[in-house]
Amino acid sequence: MSTIELTLPNMTCGHCVRTVTAAVQRVDAQAKLDVDLPQHKVHIESAQEAEMFRKALAEEGYPAATA
Repeated sequence: MSTIELTLPNMTCGHCVRTVTAAVQRVDAQAKLDVDLPQHKVHIESAQEAEMFRKALAEEGYPAATA
């Protein structure tokens, strides 16, 4: 299990959080998720690869910012 931190600039409201949460859970239903809406960050604890979450989130309109 690893912790993945992603910055999602397009995540700006409660509806966004619900969509992001649903996308994460589609990749890994057991993932633990912590959302920091003001900072546009999501922390995911999962055994899945980070790239799987990046792809699922981008498909929903929430591409992760690159550092």
